[in-house]
Amino acid sequence: MRAQARIVAVADPVRGTRLAAMRGEPPLLPRRTFPSDSEGEVQLHLVGGAAGPLGGDDLRIEIEVGPDARLCVRSVAASLALPGPAGGQSRLHITARVAAGGRLRWLPEPLIGAAGCDHRTVTSIALAEGATLLWREELVCGRYAEPVGDVRIETTLRYGGRTLLRNDLAVGPRASGWSGPAVLDGARAVGSLLVVDPAWSDATSQEPTRCVWMAGPDDGSGRPDSAGGPTGVRRAAPEHSTAAVLPLAGGPAMLVNAVGADPRAVRARLDRLSVRRYVPERTARFRAIPIARVSPAASSATAGDAE
Repeated sequence: MRAQARIVAVADPVRGTRLAAMRGEPPLLPRRTFPSDSEGEVQLHLVGGAAGPLGGDDLRIEIEVGPDARLCVRSVAASLALPGPAGGQSRLHITARVAAGGRLRWLPEPLIGAAGCDHRTVTSIALAEGATLLWREELVCGRYAEPVGDVRIETTLRYGGRTLLRNDLAVGPRASGWSGPAVLDGARAVGSLLVVDPAWSDATSQEPTRCVWMAGPDDGSGRPDSAGGPTGVRRAAPEHSTAAVLPLAGGPAMLVNAVGADPRAVRARLDRLSVRRYVPERTARFRAIPIARVSPAASSATAGDAE
């Protein structure tokens, strides 16, 4: 199956943001779910109009956010990558472009790699100087009590023409060492949160960066494990999750990575580390980019809480 979805958001002097284009084909069906809010952001959900991605599928999503427009894209349910009847690799290509002053929040539900699948997601994000981004990706390694198939997720981020990130995650039988301590360390779920905020640019340009590691029980406090540092990272267990906040050189950006026993643990960790807490000390005074308007985990902390 071949399918394509295209979403274009532009600024509107009356409504804040309007959708100049919103079209798709099964299984990629975008549906507007909320009008512009007080910040001028429009929210839409991707609806799965058919099973997939299946082996052999070629799916494409194109997103454009114009100057001063604000767009949030979610999905109504997790995606399940399945093997196709004739074999072959399923592919999802996502291209996102955000103009200066625009803001994009990409917050879909997780991708589940079912046993026997062969799936590849390639994401290319291009931001102009002054654009803002919140991009979440989550992967679950198989359904309950089944092994994961082959899944590869490649992400490239460019800001103002400069490449800030090239990230490649591969899991499954053909990915050597993916379950070892250098990658998932036995975890069944992994997630990342990519944050770009131009408000960080000037204030952080002359100060060193550092990363913050979190490991151990997620007791709801959102605080680092006493072991601290990479040496404190332990094998993921049902009550454990591990995360790291990594500032990106060359731009006002950071990457939050988390692994855990299930997607719930990963999502909880990402929410608590969503710029509101455990960002580098020098960014404590900066504004936070919201993940969810009504999420207690995302709304209970303020930027001033950063350690």
